[in-house]
Formats: sequence, structure tokens, C-alpha cells
Amino acid sequence: MTMDWHASFMLSTHLAIRAIELLFAWSLSIQTLEYLRMRPATQGNGLWVWSIQRQDVPNQWMRQFLDSLFTPQAFTALLVLRLLALVSLVFQGSHLLNIGFLFVSNLALLIRWRGAFNGGSDFMTLVVLTGLLIAQVVSHFSSSEFGWRAGFWYITIQSITSYFMSGSVKLLQREWRNGRAMTIFLNAAIHGPLGSGHWLRKPWLATLSSWTFIVWESLAPLALLDARLAVLFCLIASLFHFLVFWYFGLNRFFWAWLATFPAIIWCAGQI
Repeated sequence: MTMDWHASFMLSTHLAIRAIELLFAWSLSIQTLEYLRMRPATQGNGLWVWSIQRQDVPNQWMRQFLDSLFTPQAFTALLVLRLLALVSLVFQGSHLLNIGFLFVSNLALLIRWRGAFNGGSDFMTLVVLTGLLIAQVVSHFSSSEFGWRAGFWYITIQSITSYFMSGSVKLLQREWRNGRAMTIFLNAAIHGPLGSGHWLRKPWLATLSSWTFIVWESLAPLALLDARLAVLFCLIASLFHFLVFWYFGLNRFFWAWLATFPAIIWCAGQI
């Protein structure tokens, strides 16, 4: 019985590792290709030239180092190397070299964009990268099993907390409790404003939708009670993030959070 449990544990762990590696590689590849496409806007008279952003760096030697790192040629090379590391992640799996490089390069990009280019998706990307790095570092000094357990739990706690905090903040805001915030946001969306006969212009439906999001997000920690609850939670979350992408064009959010779901399901299964 002990051997059967151990074999099942190792199989589920392997599947979770592969799922998170592939989802994360896809997510980060999209971000990297977007940066490559945006290069004209970071050069010359573009909107995001480094000559302006470098003024935020107070240390002279650090500014000089970043000046050399963020030249057009060096920045392009950094992004290409990032794609190569992601190819390695897909075909060879995660190891300290490719995860270490992806982590350091991600920090460099956060500096380039003054901390974040795309808000929450950048935060969750860093969370997954940190979890993968924890898994590699801990595995180096201890067992691989313990390393992945630590990495998965780090990702899960951060992801579940993000939903819980989002629901709690909505609960504290009157505009979300009475449904007005839902209509305001959708009016400003890429498909907005809402038509005069749209169902979300009905106050009771907007309020019901708002409270659905509030309750679902606030109860996110309960997903860890059982793997089946975690799967259901992740399916609902996938639909939620897809709708956010559809209405607001935030494609990074969809894949950044989706990459955390294998860890959530795995951790719920271990409980």
C-alpha cells in the first residue's frame, strides 16, 4: 500500500510539473514575443525609451550597467535568449540553469518597465518563476520531492491569496456591492459601452453578477479542501480570466494565472 501511494504521488507530481512547465513556457513566450514586437516603441522617439526611464536609477554604476544592458541590440539579444531558455523548458524540463536565467532576465525586464509592464500578470509571472526557482534550489540541497512540494505550495498560496484579496476588496467597496462597478468597467471595455438594452444595465442583474464574483473569489481558499473542488475552482477561474481577456484584451492575465492551476490542484490533492 505504501509503495502504491508513493508511485501515485510521484505520477501526480510528474504530471503537475510538466503541466506547469508547459503552461508557463507558453505564457512567458507570449510576453517575450510582445516585447520583441514593441521594440520600435522603445527606441528613438518611441513611447518607452530607456533614456527617460534611466533617470529613475539613482546609482551611477548601476545606471551605466543598465545603459549597456538596454541598448537595442543587447535588449533584443536578451529576449532571444529568453525564448531559447523557454524552448529548453519545454523539451528538457526545468533545471537550475534555464529557470535561473529566466528569473534574472525577468527581474531585468521589471527594472526596464519601472516594476511592472502589465500589472497583475507580471506579478503572477514572477510568482510562478519564483516557485520554480524554489523547487530547483531546494532540490539541489534536499530531495526533488521536497523541492517541488515547496515550489508548488509557494505558487498556490500566492495564487489563492490573489483571488481572496480581490474578492475581499470588492466586498469592502460599495460600487461592487450594488453592482455599479460592473457596469462602469464594462462601459470602458474594448467592446463597450454597453448597449442600452444590455442585460447588465439592469441593476438587479448587475448586482447579482457582482456578488457572484465577490463570493467566488472570497471563498477561493476552500478550493484547497479537495482536489475535485480545486478542479472546479480552476475551471471557473479559467472562464473568468477568459471573459476578462475577451472584454478587456488582457491576454497575459489569462495565461499567467492558468499557469498556477496545476500547483493548486496538486496541493489540494495532497491535503
